[in-house]
Amino acid sequence: MAKAPRADRRPFNAQQLGGFGLRRLPASVPGGKPLSIVAASCALVLLGGGIAAASTIPLGQNQVGGQYENGEQIASNQVIKPIGDRLMTPFGKIMGSTVSPDGRFLVGTSADRSVDLQVFDLKTYKPVAAAGTLSATSFTAAASNAGYMNMAYQHITDGSVWQEGPVFSPDGKFLYAPVATGVVRYPFNPDGSLGTGTKISIPAVGSEQALTAGMAFSPDGSTLYAAVNGQNTVVAIDPVAGTIKQTFNTGIAPRQLKFVGTKLYVSNEGGHQAAPGDATMGSYGTQVPADTYRGTSTSGTLSVIDTANASAAVSSIDVQLHPTAMYLDGSTLYVANTNSDTVSVVDTASNKVMQTIATQPWASSQVGYEPTGITMQGDHLLVSLGRANAIAVYKVNKQDPKDPASYIGLLPTDYYPGNVTAVNGQIVVTNIRGIDARGPELSYNKGPGTTVATGHGTHSTTASLTKFTLPTDDQIQQYTDTVFQQNGWDGSSVKQATAADAANIPAVAVPKRIGDPSTIKHVFLIVKENRTYDQVYGDMKQGNGDASLAQFGAKVTPNQHALAAQFGLYDNTYDIGTNSAEGHNWMMQGDNPAYTETSAGEYTRSYDTEEDVLGHQRSGFLWTSIQSAGNTARNYGEFEYGEGKPAGATWQQYYCAATSTMNGGDPAQLFTPSLQMHASSAIPSLNAIADPNAAPFDTSVPDIYRYETWKQDFEKNGPKNFQMMWLSSDHTGGTADPEAQVADNDLAVGKIVDEISHSQYWKDSAIFIAEDDSQDGADHVDGHRAPVQVISPYAVHGKTVSTFYSQINMVRTIQQILGAQPLNQKVAAATPMFDAFTDKPNTTPFNAVPNQVPLTEGVKTAPACGNDTLGQTGAAAAAVNTAAAKAAAVPAPMQEIADEWDNWSEQQHLTGNGAKEDFANPYLFNRWTWYQTHNWQSPYPGDAKIYGPNDVPGIPANSTNHEDG
Repeated sequence: MAKAPRADRRPFNAQQLGGFGLRRLPASVPGGKPLSIVAASCALVLLGGGIAAASTIPLGQNQVGGQYENGEQIASNQVIKPIGDRLMTPFGKIMGSTVSPDGRFLVGTSADRSVDLQVFDLKTYKPVAAAGTLSATSFTAAASNAGYMNMAYQHITDGSVWQEGPVFSPDGKFLYAPVATGVVRYPFNPDGSLGTGTKISIPAVGSEQALTAGMAFSPDGSTLYAAVNGQNTVVAIDPVAGTIKQTFNTGIAPRQLKFVGTKLYVSNEGGHQAAPGDATMGSYGTQVPADTYRGTSTSGTLSVIDTANASAAVSSIDVQLHPTAMYLDGSTLYVANTNSDTVSVVDTASNKVMQTIATQPWASSQVGYEPTGITMQGDHLLVSLGRANAIAVYKVNKQDPKDPASYIGLLPTDYYPGNVTAVNGQIVVTNIRGIDARGPELSYNKGPGTTVATGHGTHSTTASLTKFTLPTDDQIQQYTDTVFQQNGWDGSSVKQATAADAANIPAVAVPKRIGDPSTIKHVFLIVKENRTYDQVYGDMKQGNGDASLAQFGAKVTPNQHALAAQFGLYDNTYDIGTNSAEGHNWMMQGDNPAYTETSAGEYTRSYDTEEDVLGHQRSGFLWTSIQSAGNTARNYGEFEYGEGKPAGATWQQYYCAATSTMNGGDPAQLFTPSLQMHASSAIPSLNAIADPNAAPFDTSVPDIYRYETWKQDFEKNGPKNFQMMWLSSDHTGGTADPEAQVADNDLAVGKIVDEISHSQYWKDSAIFIAEDDSQDGADHVDGHRAPVQVISPYAVHGKTVSTFYSQINMVRTIQQILGAQPLNQKVAAATPMFDAFTDKPNTTPFNAVPNQVPLTEGVKTAPACGNDTLGQTGAAAAAVNTAAAKAAAVPAPMQEIADEWDNWSEQQHLTGNGAKEDFANPYLFNRWTWYQTHNWQSPYPGDAKIYGPNDVPGIPANSTNHEDG
């Protein structure tokens, strides 16, 4: 297949994208040779051994948000240019959707913009109504800015939505929406507007909420059945009285329901309940049968409930991993096995699987396409492939479903098609992420020494609908070429070679083929938190920066600036996730699996899926792929939640222990019983390589302490082939103020690089530094653009690298150096970061730069060892301490409100055992930061006054939802 030509960049233009409204996309079929592609075997074979070539179709210097000849660039190494008519919405990601019985309206549950239900009129192809926790005034302004006037809006207080869409009553007069603790029944008006909702509660069982998922009405319309995802049950509900009539036990994590006569089929994403002797891992209080090395579940099932005989035992059908969507055609049930990348074809008369259809269109990788939705038009089966931005089309024999389905080809969609349905003679696709985070600009305040920055942010999320008439089979085959180009699926990406070939090739920094020798033997990966490129490097004139957005510029991050100057500045590299839940997955899995992608409306079952087995792809993790290639690995906190922090240990104590050790004190003080960590992971393969002394996320542990504990292990035991570390102080929200926390993070980075570069291992080492995500800052190019560093004797020195790269490219590069097979199709299609390296080493070490911001700035209770005086003494030190005390002071009239915020912050899991990134509602978190850093004397921009945490307009009292407000 010929490579796609690189288009010259044209600046982003909202008019070219149709604003957030309707856009007619080209109806013509792209030229090119039709592809004859045989679907991959449906056997669940992981990426095999052998030697793989470097990829693929490079993206040159494309920038996210740029519009090019072949489409719009998004952060996930893909270009999007869907067929049909696009309808944009700036009101957040659409998580699940349903169509009204008359085919007139599509309703989706949504997240990330405080709008929780969106209603679209498919006849006029416009959004007509919404409901959410956003204030009515704010919604009206947002709708007006998007060009959607006179949308009906219903303000609600329960903003929780789960993985599936709502359901209509058979007569279309009521809409039933799933929420965390039950179901909400809305009158549905003829114009698409919603009446006032009535809650139908489903009680918690112990600590497990309902987490209502898919729903279905009985054939006679008298009973509503709901999948109680959090409790492994299905409940039968009287839809009028709102009472639960019966409960049925199912498999683990039921997702969707489908009636066949009076038999109710339930897709169980976690499969069957564990039997004695099964290896298991946890998910929301349930032990799930699991592969403990790769950290993935091992079963998927359908439960079958005989609703006509309530006393009959619930039966089970084995399918494949993570069954989610189901589609019924006569007596044939099609089931999307999302984590196996297959579709099971079930005969409901015999309850047998008749065939399994592979949805792995690129022969070079069998993992990571993520089928999420199914529909049918005529004898054509359509399956949405979420991570491929495509609809796969198959021809089936409706008279004989055992006859193997025939693969026709692919159709391009917008970003992450979550659902596909045939309605009114057309195909309608609901795209969870639309055109990526190109919605309204956001503002960020980060405290003393910074100004409010406004620009693109990752939470400027969009969604879209696309609709089209199904093309002919010949046209579909031609569109397949477009999808391959948009995903970078090149036939040479994973070309095989023999080991003998590799033995005769000289070592280079980044080999062209996996398995060829590298001059780099030790790879260090440092994962940090939440910053954008402009926020850190906007003031570096060598790159494409906006200095007005550099909230943590050279004064706050002198080490990162010095590192960028010495080892190269990367001004076109992107994090893919919206937030930490997604970001750590992209770093450790090279993907954010569909389970987490579709959990984003609520994040109650899990947030970061470190400890949730259902959030893990079947091919494993970065460290397992590296170990499987014969390398060693060590972990210092990354992807861990089991902290084991001693009770009562404070930031001040860790600060004093770290600074004393840095100044020549006894390192033993780092590990006294009152401070020593006992960190661990719920993933056995990660726990086996974890340093228990390394702190995972916790804003009450300074990063200089993390540096010192790492240093002791490094100097005693030396490095492994691969080691990763989590430095989290730049998340902010801890004991010190934001500037001080980012300075702490910067100093730790500098000292780690200093230590490695002055060691015997420097000559064959490479250090990769990345943010997990870039959600807490503004950027003038795109909210996903992030500060990245590549540090090595083999790194290009003193250059600005503007090649498009993302976290996926970084994962591929690490695997390429260490001979590991790509984890999934996204990583397999990614180009290693060749432009970041040279084969002529420069072994000049790096010397850490002292911090220029006091690390104790904003700390209310001074450490016993004293505040950070930046090495000054006498009057100068006193002045620094006075300034720090002033920054921490609260005016007497505001003390009561400040105490309310202190109480609120203590509930946000920012510190201590069980600390959770992004647990706090960002709208509340931003106000808390603003008030602290403006001495409780200035209202948050746009607010009339300083509010208490339960009084912020448009935010439900005691809200802790990670995204919605």
